[in-house]
Amino acid sequence: MVSLRCTTAHHSLLGSPTCLARPRRRACPVVRAAVAVEAGAQAKVSLIRIGTRGSPLALAQAHETREKLKATHSELAEERAIEIVIIKTTGDMILDKPLADIGGKGLFTKEIDDALLQGRIDIAVHSMKDVPTYLPEGTILPCNLPREDVRDAFICLTANSLAELPAGSVIGSASLRRQSQILYRYPSLKVVNFRGNVQTRLRKLKEGDVSATLLALAGLRRLNMAENATAVLSVEEMLPAVAQGAIGIACRSNDDKMMEYLSALNHEDTRLAVACEREFLAVLDVLLEKGVPGVVVS
Repeated sequence: MVSLRCTTAHHSLLGSPTCLARPRRRACPVVRAAVAVEAGAQAKVSLIRIGTRGSPLALAQAHETREKLKATHSELAEERAIEIVIIKTTGDMILDKPLADIGGKGLFTKEIDDALLQGRIDIAVHSMKDVPTYLPEGTILPCNLPREDVRDAFICLTANSLAELPAGSVIGSASLRRQSQILYRYPSLKVVNFRGNVQTRLRKLKEGDVSATLLALAGLRRLNMAENATAVLSVEEMLPAVAQGAIGIACRSNDDKMMEYLSALNHEDTRLAVACEREFLAVLDVLLEKGVPGVVVS
């Protein structure tokens, strides 16, 4: 029908010099149709927008969440049904200072929380050990994915353990928890601030910036990089962070649809364990605010 209308229009204008000078205009309806189809495809609205940091580990966790959502809800398996939105946080931008000096671990979640509350994303995927004890008003964290190994990994090119490192060796770590435990057991070692994503820290280690570093084994596994671990530290050697190894997914507290989606993903054993650990941390926060000696929260 398009071709017939174009031909008819062309014959009715044969006497027009303008028309004869531009014979290719017969294809215009086809071009307009193609543009309309493309615009319609681009206009499709995602059912879920996942907010995440942009580090390789954060993206791996967001992709894991997306795949689990697609597997449990058929409508989410459709093309473009789930969009991953990368949000740069203050903690990602300021890398030359210890977290404790610039506001603590909430710096990895604040901008994502803001995007959630403003409706720019529908759910937020976090490493639970980075989530502050108290959630922003208007948000809820109803879902934890199955927990990975909670232990820390020791990574070094010259020694098999912290005990083997010679006096004066420099350990890179931004964690007060790790720093305090290392120096308590091995006071002859030196610990320096060591920020950046997993790949950045491993590169700095290979370049000789530090003698060794410690990373969460869970992160290495999720990145398929566990072979970089020189040794895995027992919880007696290095007490893990609260909620280490757990992924949490937050949504707005009044968003029943998102809570329905997330309920199918929740691993209740992990959620209960994480809730208990975070409640313990909340008590420590109170003690820290009161200035009780010997309390350090990281």
